[in-house]
Amino acid sequence: MERSKPPVSKGLLTKAGNNTWTQTERATHEAWGRLTMKSPRAGILCHFLVAHMDAQTNAVVASWKALSSLTGMSIATVRRAMADLEKENWVEGVNLGGGSAKAWVVNCRVAWARRRDDRQYAAFNARVLAIEEEQPDGIKNRTPLRRIPVIAPGEQQLPAGAGEDPPSQPSLNGMDPDLPAIVRDENGAAWDVDPQTGEMQRRIDD
Repeated sequence: MERSKPPVSKGLLTKAGNNTWTQTERATHEAWGRLTMKSPRAGILCHFLVAHMDAQTNAVVASWKALSSLTGMSIATVRRAMADLEKENWVEGVNLGGGSAKAWVVNCRVAWARRRDDRQYAAFNARVLAIEEEQPDGIKNRTPLRRIPVIAPGEQQLPAGAGEDPPSQPSLNGMDPDLPAIVRDENGAAWDVDPQTGEMQRRIDD
């Protein structure tokens, strides 16, 4: 009996954006081949991790259930495969609150830093994989989120449309309050803006 392919095995996620390829050394391919002969499940899982990891940090965040759905392997098999990858130093796991999800880092370590309370933290980007079955209410029939406007340099907000239902009182003509907005420069960086002058003061993500 032929096993059915997992629903995302056709490259659905890997087609998004411009980062659609990775480079590996010849020595890595040889070592990867030996890994696959020693532990086929680990070699297979490593391919999926590399295909979906963040382009800059080589990290991916996913639950065991999401990795199982992604690879078509059982959760128990995925756990054993990940243990093989960690033992052979192919990936490094970072616990996220002790829950069912972890950040898996391929090829590079996460930077840890101390804060004022002398605790160590790590802040890094990662690609997050989630599946609909893990969401309590699904994702298709959710109430739309409130939209926060994105303003380019030199643009100004012009509130329009009806206000909220009573007892909300609309603003007087010409005295509409400035709404919160995300202001980005030509490079896509977010900036904190002076509400009085409209000048960009500092980068929010610094």
